[in-house]
Amino acid sequence: MEDKQFELRKSKLKELRAMGIDPYANDFTPEHTTRELVSLHASKSPEELEEMEGLFSLAGRVVSKRDFGKSAFFHLSDRTGRIQAFIQKNSIDEETFTLFRKLLDVGDFAGVRGELFKTRTGELTVRVRELFFLTKALRPLPEKWHGLQDVETRYRQRYLDLVANQRTREIFKIRSKVINLIRRFLDERDFLEVETPVLHPIAGGATAKPFVTHHNALDMDLYLRIAPELYLKRLVVGGLERVYELGRTFRNEGVSTKHNPEFTMIEFYQAYATYEDLMDLIEELVCYVVENTVGDTLVEYEDKKIDFKGPWKRINIYETLREKFGSKITEEEFLFAKADSMGINHNGIKGKALTEIFEALFEATLLNPTFVYGFPLDVSPLARKNDDDPEVVDRFELYICGREIANAFSELNDPIDQKKRFTDQVEMKKKGEDEYHEMDNDYVSALEYGMPPTAGAGIGIDRLVMLLTNSSSIREVIFFPHLRP
Repeated sequence: MEDKQFELRKSKLKELRAMGIDPYANDFTPEHTTRELVSLHASKSPEELEEMEGLFSLAGRVVSKRDFGKSAFFHLSDRTGRIQAFIQKNSIDEETFTLFRKLLDVGDFAGVRGELFKTRTGELTVRVRELFFLTKALRPLPEKWHGLQDVETRYRQRYLDLVANQRTREIFKIRSKVINLIRRFLDERDFLEVETPVLHPIAGGATAKPFVTHHNALDMDLYLRIAPELYLKRLVVGGLERVYELGRTFRNEGVSTKHNPEFTMIEFYQAYATYEDLMDLIEELVCYVVENTVGDTLVEYEDKKIDFKGPWKRINIYETLREKFGSKITEEEFLFAKADSMGINHNGIKGKALTEIFEALFEATLLNPTFVYGFPLDVSPLARKNDDDPEVVDRFELYICGREIANAFSELNDPIDQKKRFTDQVEMKKKGEDEYHEMDNDYVSALEYGMPPTAGAGIGIDRLVMLLTNSSSIREVIFFPHLRP
């Protein structure tokens, strides 16, 4: 059926060209949008509309068409909404009316000029005096395009999803708004937006598997960044005391409802701040975004209600596990046995066993925003040791609805300690922990020139947008998610 439609539309394309009409014209500029016309004139009476002088012009995709022989109604959709148009044989030249009936299909783009009036049902409508063919669509919109539901089609052909589903368009408008709000929040606090490399000679700044590529001219392997962290901290060394970068990050890991190989993250760094300062800042930032996006601090997500109103709860990993298992949780024999019984591959790394036990038991229970702190040293190679307990670092993760949304810490700025941590990571890598950190001598050299006391954080934009749009899958909030061929 689609092949027949395709051939029929191609024949219409040829017919338009034979008549001297460009089916892909670029000589019409709309002066109005549908939202503008509706907001300014929908409340006016038929008499008030009739008294208005001049023509209105707008353009968009034809999304419906009802032909009554000597007249027809159709709807135009633009970036702001949709509006009805009315074309009548006795109010436009006969050739244009014939062209409309015979050659203009649902899915085509058109421009119109005309007056506004209201139908008997009270719908604001454009009475077409001039019609312009702008783009001929060769493929018809999907059957029942107004409710395209096939998930596979929606993700693979997002352009059809955007045409068909108002909710999809709204999700991505909210996504854009969230990003703009985050930028505004940080800009107002004297943070400087910067750009750092996406291709890295060393995959650093996080614990993750990288994508590898090869630079031919330099004859060297490079890695798509798994985090911008180490470059941003180099900028702090250089005197840019408050910086942030919002962009794509890449990790060569699994695909799920919560993971995509490339995702959007914001990382920011503030000199003369601690991880506790960033708890306060992130709580203020997220609440600012939520209130300006949703209009409330109570957000409905799936069958749950998330309360963003502060102050947010703060829990310590060690204390939480001690409450469940007693002091023996810090004993290696008990810890590793417990991890083994839960199927956790810890490789004899105490901190890994501890954090993964915590995540397995408590992560899903953290519905309202919760700061989790007290991370072990051996899983936090870039974080500053806690002054009271050198076995843990000044680090936290933010969980909302059982998902990690942010990771932050007071930065390690002691170059000698940092080099030792990198060395320890390399040793763990030899044990099979292939996601652990490589040695980065240049970063150590940067620290040797002196980095002020600093705290930094990374926030996952996609997961935050999922919560604010009630989207159950990360694929709903990424325009073109990765899928199997």
